Amino acid sequence: MAETTGIPRIGDIAPDFKAVTTQAGDMTFSQWQGKDWVVLFSHPADFTPVCSTELMEFARRAEDFKKLNTKLIGISVDSIHSHLAWLQNMKEKMGVEIPYPMIADIDMKVASAYGMIHPGASATATVRAVFLIDPNRVIRALVYYPMNAGRNVDEIFRLVQALQTADKHTVATPVNWRPGEKVVVPPPKKVDEVKERESHKGKDYDYQDFYLCMKELPKS
Repeated sequence: MAETTGIPRIGDIAPDFKAVTTQAGDMTFSQWQGKDWVVLFSHPADFTPVCSTELMEFARRAEDFKKLNTKLIGISVDSIHSHLAWLQNMKEKMGVEIPYPMIADIDMKVASAYGMIHPGASATATVRAVFLIDPNRVIRALVYYPMNAGRNVDEIFRLVQALQTADKHTVATPVNWRPGEKVVVPPPKKVDEVKERESHKGKDYDYQDFYLCMKELPKS
C-alpha cells in the first residue's frame, strides 16, 4: 500500500510526518509510534472550552489507553508556545496534567495530509477528527466531528478494544459490543462452510441463521 496524498481512508497507510511537539520534542511520527496503536486527534484551537474538556478527559484515561498499547497524540494549527501555555493553564486552573504530546502544526501540513481542514467549517482551523492507527500504521477508523460537539472518549476507547479483539480472534463485534460479550463469527463463503456452521447450532454458537452466529471468546 502506498501512502495516501489525499484525505486518508480506512485501510490507507497513515501519512508520516515530522513535527514539533510538547512532550516528544522534534519527532518523526512513524518512529514515535513504534509498534503501538495510536489515537491521533485534532482540535480547532488552543484555549477553547470544548477542546479543553476533551484534552483533560483523554488525560484522565491515558493509563487505560496505555494498557491497550495505545498512544495518544493531539494536534492543532497553533504554535508550540501556545500549546505549552494552554497545558500549563489546565494544570494550574483545572488540576489536570496532559501526559501525551501535542503537535504544533502552524503551516497546516499535518492537518492537510489528514484531511482535517474543512473549508465549510473553517479555512484556518482543524475540525475535530479522530484517527485510529494500528501498529502497521494502517488507518483502521476515522471519525469527524463538528467544531461545536465534543467527542465521547468512552466510545473511542471501546473502538480500540473492538478493533484489537477483532484482529486477535478473527471475528467481528456486534452493535454496542463491550469486552466479555459475544462476538460475531465471520459469515460463510462456501456451501460447505454453511453446513459446517449448522453443526455448531445449539452447541458453541448462538445460531441465529447461517449468516449470523455469535460465540463467546475464551476467557483470558
